[in-house]
Amino acid sequence: MIQKLMKLSSKFGVIAIIGLMYSMQIQAHGGLSLAEDMCKLTIGPYTMHFTGYQPESSQEQEFCEDIPVTGRTVVALDYINEELRPMTTEVRVIRDVGSDENIDSITVFHIPPKVYSNGSVTFEHNFPEPGKFVGLVTIKGEKDEYVSRFPFAVGTGGKSNLPYILGALAIAAGITFFFLKSNKKA
Repeated sequence: MIQKLMKLSSKFGVIAIIGLMYSMQIQAHGGLSLAEDMCKLTIGPYTMHFTGYQPESSQEQEFCEDIPVTGRTVVALDYINEELRPMTTEVRVIRDVGSDENIDSITVFHIPPKVYSNGSVTFEHNFPEPGKFVGLVTIKGEKDEYVSRFPFAVGTGGKSNLPYILGALAIAAGITFFFLKSNKKA
């Protein structure tokens, strides 16, 4: 009975470790997260649905974090909260140089503040070379202003799952070794 409990607890431990690795991946992108198959951008108490496309390279495949390759990129920000419709929304993409000082000199794309009463902001930008960038989405109401800041990379080819696969294989090998060793003793 004790051996069965030990085996069961080790299986739950493996599942917990794998789940923890994937949750760390989600934390790396500031205001962006993937929830319920929807990329959500958090701006203060509000949220927007974020969708990115690269029509020439990935056709209809969406992304919401790093941009896989350089080139034409189309982004749509759709308001989830109706309270955003009368507020102004400003969008800015800057080169990630470690500081926002002299923001105009590091800005690669900018949409000035504007009210989007239809609840959707769509824009297109051509990223000619790979690099690290920061997206800034600012909303302003009568009294409050909120900024969402999210870092992203362009031209990295997307995220590699290789570290996760190798980690899972190492864990599986360790568990197999443990079970084979314990079965020999029994």
